[in-house]
Amino acid sequence: MKKNVEIKNRTSLQRVTLLGLIVTIGIVFGDIGTSPLYVMKAIVGVDRNYDSDYIIGAISCIIWTLTLQTTVKYVLLALRADNNGEGGILALFALLRRMPRRWLYIVAAIGAAALIADGIITPAITVTSAIEGLKIVWPTVSVVPIVVVVVIVIFMMQQAGTGRIGRFFGPFMLLWFLSLGGLGLLFLFKCPMVLKAFNPWYAICVLVENPMWFFILGAVFLCTTGAEALYSDLGHCGRRNITVSWLFVKSMLILNYLGQGAWLILAENNVPAGVNPFYAIIPADLTVIGVIMSTGAAVIASQALLSGSFTIFSEAVNLDFWPKLKIKYPSNEKGQLYIPAINWALLAGCILTIAIFRDSSHMEAAYGLAITVTMLMTTILLTFWMRFKGINKIVCICFFSFFTSLEGLFFVANLFKFEHGGWYSLLIASVLAAVMVVWHKATGKRAQMIEYRPLAECSGIISAIKNDSTIPKYASNVIYFSRSSDKKMIETKLIYSIVNKRPKRADHYWFIHVEYVDIPDTLEYDVEIISEHTIYLVTMRFGFRVAPKVSVYLRQVVEDLVADGRLDLLSTYPSLRGEGIAGDFHFVMLHRIFSASSSCRRSDRFLMLIHGYLRKIGLTDHSAFGLDTSVVTVETVPLVINNTPGRRIRRIDR
Repeated sequence: MKKNVEIKNRTSLQRVTLLGLIVTIGIVFGDIGTSPLYVMKAIVGVDRNYDSDYIIGAISCIIWTLTLQTTVKYVLLALRADNNGEGGILALFALLRRMPRRWLYIVAAIGAAALIADGIITPAITVTSAIEGLKIVWPTVSVVPIVVVVVIVIFMMQQAGTGRIGRFFGPFMLLWFLSLGGLGLLFLFKCPMVLKAFNPWYAICVLVENPMWFFILGAVFLCTTGAEALYSDLGHCGRRNITVSWLFVKSMLILNYLGQGAWLILAENNVPAGVNPFYAIIPADLTVIGVIMSTGAAVIASQALLSGSFTIFSEAVNLDFWPKLKIKYPSNEKGQLYIPAINWALLAGCILTIAIFRDSSHMEAAYGLAITVTMLMTTILLTFWMRFKGINKIVCICFFSFFTSLEGLFFVANLFKFEHGGWYSLLIASVLAAVMVVWHKATGKRAQMIEYRPLAECSGIISAIKNDSTIPKYASNVIYFSRSSDKKMIETKLIYSIVNKRPKRADHYWFIHVEYVDIPDTLEYDVEIISEHTIYLVTMRFGFRVAPKVSVYLRQVVEDLVADGRLDLLSTYPSLRGEGIAGDFHFVMLHRIFSASSSCRRSDRFLMLIHGYLRKIGLTDHSAFGLDTSVVTVETVPLVINNTPGRRIRRIDR
């Protein structure tokens, strides 16, 4: 039944329907759909003494950037690299993490961190650009307080979920894009010469002939910053719906850029400083309505990016890139999740961005640099994915060479923004990437140091402890979490806890292994009875989008075993058994602390030290697994790393 539902949901995403297209327009294209608010303004800011050739060349750069970067790379190629319907750089890494090139995790970490860094700036720049339109009507209005209030409201909305609000996103954004295209057509008819921008020769000329080409490219790049978010939202709408709706969205965007360009040419270089061409093409009587719609579009764009950020961190936790976080699911809709700690951290970062840069012109300098890094990392991973899929090596080399060259140019162009604000996004990205790399490497190193032994060898002593009435009963059911992916093996420390540390007599011993799989929505288990009515080994498999509520799912496992007659759940105490009362359950969690007696390299010692500090920003294991703390005991055990030869004490015979 469950499998049939999954197939049905997957099929629905693959079908192109009118409703699906409208929903896609509302969810996927918020970021890229608000780019007309600031792109042409940034281009004009590069050279205020522009001529018609400059404007046509710049628009030509925009058209071909949207064609090559957004359409070819992301819509036609990247959307095919889906992890069971899910997209984004971490979902792409999940497809490749078993490849022998283990350094790919660094590529994925850098790309994800850079995407989050630019995601902090996006709500600030989109909302600020929208609200600044009020200055046309009220020149003395203070923009910053209004922007801060709107941003706070956006972030406060997250905890309630966007299920109901999201129903309005599609129709609103459809109207938004139709308005963009309609406004562009008004001025396009007045200056049809701007249509020459479809000729790529004008793009080449403006870059070759203008000594400020790198600033032009930096401004042009802002038109495609939402392409990575487009790929991340693949799981919400499906490839076909995104592909078809992109044809409409791209057409409306280009029409608006052409209209803004036409207005600039008609203005004959008499554009006052600070005037935004986007608002200039809006009829004066409709300016307030334009500001309201722009603000609404900015809110939707911010909402989409925040949802994407939550998804990234959720995937990062399950792929061992980040400490465990508390994740809430405010609605039953796919992709709807909320991470309180991340939400408030992003809010703080967004307000800090507004406080530092204050207006959209200054924010443009900080915007775009980090996302070029993400795009370069995605190109690297996509190249390996293409080879993994058996695509011809020459084709892969051509793909890699072309897009790394194109994105390399954008990166160099945006590097000139470094001292003007680009440092801000790179600083945030660097901190996040460092945490991801250290956590991933340290987690892997700790896993290597865990010792295992055959579970079959331990069943005898465990059964003996169960039957030893001289040992006080610890609990009716004792549950441990096993890190071993091999069902035949168990951690030595778990057996030490049962046998040596304090003998734990129980009726049943449960060993639970939680396994995160690459298929996002997987929720399944299997159970193996090692010793009849004594030792049970349960493997729970969670997709990286599923909350690991172990207590809830263990209860379901127990119910299945009781129904099958494979488990007697009633208490062995006669007084309780006579009343039909079930035995209690008690979890024992082992907390492995790096031992100072370890004989290891300085780099490993430093890695473990940083890992210990990073654990404090995340949830404890029992909180992450959704366990009731009243039935949990945490035991600390040493983690000893010995990878350097140590001295052995020498005995002296007397």
